[in-house]
Amino acid sequence: MARVFHPRTNTIAKAGVLAVFLTIGGVIWAATEIQRSSWTSDAGVVRDQPVPFSHQHHVSGLGLDCRYCHTSVTDSSFAGLPPTKTCMTCHSKIWTNAPILEPVRESWRTGQPIAWQRVNNLPDYVYFNHAIHVQKGIGCTTCHGQVGEMPLMMQAGSLQMEWCLSCHRDPERYLRPREKVFDPNYHEPANQAELGHRLAEQYDLRSPQLLQNCSLCHR
Repeated sequence: MARVFHPRTNTIAKAGVLAVFLTIGGVIWAATEIQRSSWTSDAGVVRDQPVPFSHQHHVSGLGLDCRYCHTSVTDSSFAGLPPTKTCMTCHSKIWTNAPILEPVRESWRTGQPIAWQRVNNLPDYVYFNHAIHVQKGIGCTTCHGQVGEMPLMMQAGSLQMEWCLSCHRDPERYLRPREKVFDPNYHEPANQAELGHRLAEQYDLRSPQLLQNCSLCHR
């Protein structure tokens, strides 16, 4: 009986199946990398602002505390954006004619707030509360990065769910004393495991299992 298939057909079929699986795997890998990239998450992207405000200058240079501008961070779900009055507390006395600050002066004259572009912005279906994180000993730089080193503000983390869960699964790794929450120069000590465990008990932190409950962030 004559052969229907060439002897190499089996090899070609196996290679074809392998190519399909490799293609599917490659597509999944590429989609995952794109999803985690700054192109999707905006991490590391500087947004244009009405005034190029420098946290590096104000925090590291002048030593301003985060709470001076973000007044509601300790008792509200939002850190709050500073009103023009806060800016003019200083800039009614210094740099009064600087062209770069004209939008601030115009806002003060007209009573129209400065249209700051929010840098760290979560979707509407995500509930986040700044106050509870501050009370539990999560520092500003833990989520926002080394803000005092940023000439222009950018989003440090991806703000994606896996990024949040990386902390909620092991919160003791990130806890610091409450008096150090707003310290931009704070560094994790060598005994962080011991410190984190002690602070978790002291601050009555929920277990990682409860911290990963869907309803905690999606209400």
